[in-house]
Amino acid sequence: MDFKLLTFKGGIYPPHNKSATEKKPIKDAKEGKQVIIPMQQHAGAPCKPLVSKGDYVKVGQRIGEPDGFVSAPVHSSVSGTVTSVGPMLHPAGQRVMSVVIEPDGLNAIDEGIAPKGDIDTLSPNDIKSIIQESGIVGLGGGVFPTHVKLSPPEGKKIDAIILNGAECEPYLTADHRLMLERPEDVVYGLRAMLRATGVKRGYIGIENNKKDAIERIRKCIKDSPNIELKVLKTKYPQGAEKQLIYAITKRVVPSGGLPMDVGVIVNNVGTAAAIAEAIKTGMPLIQRIVTVAGDGVKEPQNLRVKLGTTFKDVINQCGGMVGDVGKIIMGGPMMGIAQYDLNVPVIKCTSGILVLSRQSASLPEQGPCIRCGKCITVCPVNLMPLLISQYILDDNFEQAEKHHALDCIECGSCSYICPAKRPLLQSIRVAKGVIMANKKKCN
Repeated sequence: MDFKLLTFKGGIYPPHNKSATEKKPIKDAKEGKQVIIPMQQHAGAPCKPLVSKGDYVKVGQRIGEPDGFVSAPVHSSVSGTVTSVGPMLHPAGQRVMSVVIEPDGLNAIDEGIAPKGDIDTLSPNDIKSIIQESGIVGLGGGVFPTHVKLSPPEGKKIDAIILNGAECEPYLTADHRLMLERPEDVVYGLRAMLRATGVKRGYIGIENNKKDAIERIRKCIKDSPNIELKVLKTKYPQGAEKQLIYAITKRVVPSGGLPMDVGVIVNNVGTAAAIAEAIKTGMPLIQRIVTVAGDGVKEPQNLRVKLGTTFKDVINQCGGMVGDVGKIIMGGPMMGIAQYDLNVPVIKCTSGILVLSRQSASLPEQGPCIRCGKCITVCPVNLMPLLISQYILDDNFEQAEKHHALDCIECGSCSYICPAKRPLLQSIRVAKGVIMANKKKCN
């Protein structure tokens, strides 16, 4: 078993800030007085609501029907009465068609929920069907429907599946705790993916600052010769898809390409555990682990939260906010999304709720670019952020595209390292939006 530290070129070393939660076991969060379940919790087409106001629903019941192959069904996380169906605020900032449910506290389970069998007897198509019907998507943040990832088009030969256990974002410890407390399910889920695709080789990548998780996973794979543990150097963004692929396989995903272009499928360890649960119990994806952390929350914790629970209810279960709170982020501080309303729901990609004091969240005053080139040195995609940013300031989006702005993975390493504290990432995000909009107009 190879324990050489693997990594990629570039990257940064921000403070981990994980000590407040990395040793705290996962606890079950209580459901609130209402849950808000958006019909868009995945990449691809949104779902169509299957219920109406006044309907009674049960735990695990399908309430959103996918509209297309690149989509994923949505299920109720509670039993209770539907109080409304309509647009509600989504953590991404827009209003999305949602089903609002008033829980009855009984948690009555839908009659159709039952174990599906065992991966050694289920056919590959059976496993993919279970994953699809369970609404499982990438839980690392990408939320791409997992059944689509496991169904590559003809001509795309896959020979490796990688599980991402890096969890390189500061503060977040949900995946770490999952690997400690449910390592068997993580490995079981990977075995299911291998069977579903016919791929013979699986890898689990974990950063070397999670030595306890490394040991747990190593014990679980000792009888699985086709699964290898790969220990990664602790560096951000080690968990980014293309960087993880390079670190483990030394394959380079081409510009504009996907992992399948180099024969690899990447999924998160949380996704693997969700697959294990769907097969073993029949329960679809109705909850996820969320790290609640930051100096603006009283009791940082790792909580197993039912989808649809509001951020407000989750934070209150951690003792509420303390001090002068300046920012609340869904996800981590590097790639997360700032929130302006706490009545938004936990969704499938909510890996964390970060509550920061005004002092921690304050942005330094930016100065002029000094052409030091540090942003180029740390960029994991080998871009030139300072040039792309300047082109954007000059409204020269054609040159920004020629300098591969669309290849930016939005990790924020450039903004973090910039001594002038220029908003390089934010400007590149603007460029990507304009470039894509222009492409759509041309089509």
